Amino acid sequence: MKATVLPAALILAALVALPPGAASQDAQVASRDSAARRLHELFEREWEYSLRENPLRASSLGDRRYNNRWPDLSLEAIERRHRHRQQVLRELEAIPFDALSETDRLNYTLFRKEYELEVEEHPFRWYLLPLNQRGGIQTANEIADQIRFTTVKDFEDWIARLRSLPAYMDQTIALLREGLRVGLVHPRVILERIPEQIAVHIVDRPEDSLFFAPFRTFPESISPTERDRLVAAAKAAIRDSVVPAYRRFQQFFLQEYLPAGPERVGIWQFPRGREMYAFFARRYTTTQLTPEQIHEIGLREVRRLRAEMEQVIARTGFTGNFEDFLTFLRTDPRFYYRTPEELLVAYRALAKQIDPTLVQLFRRLPRIPYGVEPIPDNIAPATTTAYYRPPAADGSRAGTYFVNLYRPEVRPKYEMEALSIHEAVPGHHLQIALAMELGELPAFRRYGGYTAFVEGWALYSESLGEELGFYRDPYTKFGQLTYEMWRAVRLVVDTGMHYLGWSRQQAIDFFKANAGKAEHDIVNEIDRYIAWPGQALAYKIGELKIKELRALAARELGERFDVREFHDVVLGSGAVPLDVLEQQVQAWIERTKTRGK
Repeated sequence: MKATVLPAALILAALVALPPGAASQDAQVASRDSAARRLHELFEREWEYSLRENPLRASSLGDRRYNNRWPDLSLEAIERRHRHRQQVLRELEAIPFDALSETDRLNYTLFRKEYELEVEEHPFRWYLLPLNQRGGIQTANEIADQIRFTTVKDFEDWIARLRSLPAYMDQTIALLREGLRVGLVHPRVILERIPEQIAVHIVDRPEDSLFFAPFRTFPESISPTERDRLVAAAKAAIRDSVVPAYRRFQQFFLQEYLPAGPERVGIWQFPRGREMYAFFARRYTTTQLTPEQIHEIGLREVRRLRAEMEQVIARTGFTGNFEDFLTFLRTDPRFYYRTPEELLVAYRALAKQIDPTLVQLFRRLPRIPYGVEPIPDNIAPATTTAYYRPPAADGSRAGTYFVNLYRPEVRPKYEMEALSIHEAVPGHHLQIALAMELGELPAFRRYGGYTAFVEGWALYSESLGEELGFYRDPYTKFGQLTYEMWRAVRLVVDTGMHYLGWSRQQAIDFFKANAGKAEHDIVNEIDRYIAWPGQALAYKIGELKIKELRALAARELGERFDVREFHDVVLGSGAVPLDVLEQQVQAWIERTKTRGK
């Protein structure tokens, strides 16, 4: 069809005939469209960049494109990524904020804040601490658990990763050496947990390596000849690349790094340590709270919860004091399973009991399921009671609630309900899986998160147990309060060790005096806070904000308050900073009031 070209006079006449303001409205629409297009193009480009730069994250999300690579941890690459973020912020600044829709203004604001925080953190050089007792290159094999091995290429990609592990190891050692030079080294008590994790990779037979796990089973679609070839290549890579790399790392770690670990704990002793901790406090809580303010909030919450726990103890009929009751809980065999197998069966049965109750409090539930699996044996002794791993972004892997079966005699039955509600549903799995299903959001929001929201939601979820029909006896209720107390104690001991100069033993003693957790768990928790400063602050601060907003909504809306609708609002935008969450809940309250008139 031939195009028709209108004379200029006719075009001018048409414009004159338009209603007043129509041309300017069209220009505004075009401006909005242009700004939105540029913004989302930036989002998409940066998401792709982030996956290329962090191939382990890509693998964990189910993106196979970079399964043959480790991240580039060289100092040059770290500086390059820092300059890149600065450039992205300049590009973002050039996009007219006022021309964006309300939704895209929020996207813009969250994206900018994320990059600004990365840029602000960079000078503290936390990247010089690339490992701790909970993970690092000594647990690099675990990424295989998150990868699909269904094609020959999947196995070949893993072999390529095995062959390139020595370079990844050299970069890790270089970072640690630079940390030694500038005084950024984890305390000795943390480093002493790592040699055993390194030693498991130094094997005489390649097939005994944890890196060999994918080659123990093959899909039927791969022929016996191909299997033999892949197994031989994997064994060679482990023998020639993996084991020598870990042997070299072991020598460096034991001879150079471990001896340099400071005896005292807390990042106050690092260069700019208290300033660094104040930054972490702001970042993890998404607030402007200072470490001193957070410490005081923690002490206040400990006092409140202690009073509630005393009331529950009275309900049991126990006649001793608080410390006697904690000793009773820690030592009476009725509260513990005898074997890891019994403990795992009980966790799985409990998950099945929780699932059908959710409709009482939630209108929307995630489509993708979750499973309950043991924490790997090689890290179980040094890690926490449980944790959650999100599903793959493409739906190829369900969410996983990992439970610690090491020493079941220190893992009380009365804590299992609160723990499962936190890690699985309606805690982490429900919130994270729902966020991943919000297809209208940019990828950085669906698959990202804010610790104060994510962990605050999970801790808030623990308080929903009674509404769901759990905590039926005083012991499980005490278990729930113990878990809440655990998070209140965190505010005190984390700020205490990292900002106020507390010793590790002071922190352990404060924890033991106020929570009924087993000493093994307490020590592991304290060491986790030592290695991960500030992260533990997010839970209680986030939970308190969500509870505050629920109370506000119930008070303002009265009979019109619907808890299921409130939960829809809280979860409906994925994880957001706490100030943004407050704005969203207040806007919902106003809409609901207007709707009711």
